[in-house]
This record gives sequence, C-alpha cells and structure tokens, in this order.
Amino acid sequence: MPGTPAQILATLHAVEAALGRQRIARWGERTLDLDLIAVGEQLLPDPATHAQWRTLPLDQQMAEAPSELILPHPRLQDRAFVLVPLADVAPDWCHPVLGHTVTQMLHALPQADRDSVVLMQ
Repeated sequence: MPGTPAQILATLHAVEAALGRQRIARWGERTLDLDLIAVGEQLLPDPATHAQWRTLPLDQQMAEAPSELILPHPRLQDRAFVLVPLADVAPDWCHPVLGHTVTQMLHALPQADRDSVVLMQ
C-alpha cells in the first residue's frame, strides 16, 4: 500500500500544487482537482462523523469544510462526475456504509446526470 490515507491525500495535494493549483475558495474554479474517494473498505474517522458529513445540507456543504479526512468521500454517491469514471475502474467496489456498489450508485442517479459526464478518449 502506498501509505496511510492522510499520506495519500498529502501526495495528491502536492501534485496539485506542483501543477499550479491554488486553494482560494471552497468549490471555486480550479485547474486541477485530485480527490481521495476511498481506500478499500476504510471508514474514516468514524461512523457518526461520516454520517454527519454525508447528510449535511447543500448550503452547509458549500460553506463548511471538514477538519479531518472523511472516507469514503461523503458525497460520492451523489456525483455522476465521480461515479461514471469510477465505474470504469471499480464497478463492483461496495460502499462500506451504504452497502451499494459503484454500479448501483451510478444507476440510482438521474439519467441526465449520468449523460452529462463525457469521458475523454
């Protein structure tokens, strides 16, 4: 394994910085965005904190950022732009909290959301 989840995230942030990414505004425009979506079946930091961030209302999601790493990413099940490419590499990965595979989570999204994601060849 390439390190702990925190070490992996630090490496991703270093790559972003090396390629000119500046973290100015939460959910702001960016030239590059590398996220750590999941690490196997790990649930971080704990079930209660994960549930809190997974169910946080959209307005609070836009204003607040967690102070610690949350895995799996608390909103991956809501994001076609995450699930469409993830379905290419790990369609059978099962969310350790929700109990659904990537394929199941993807098919639960509206067709318009799925169609809006275009993979580059």
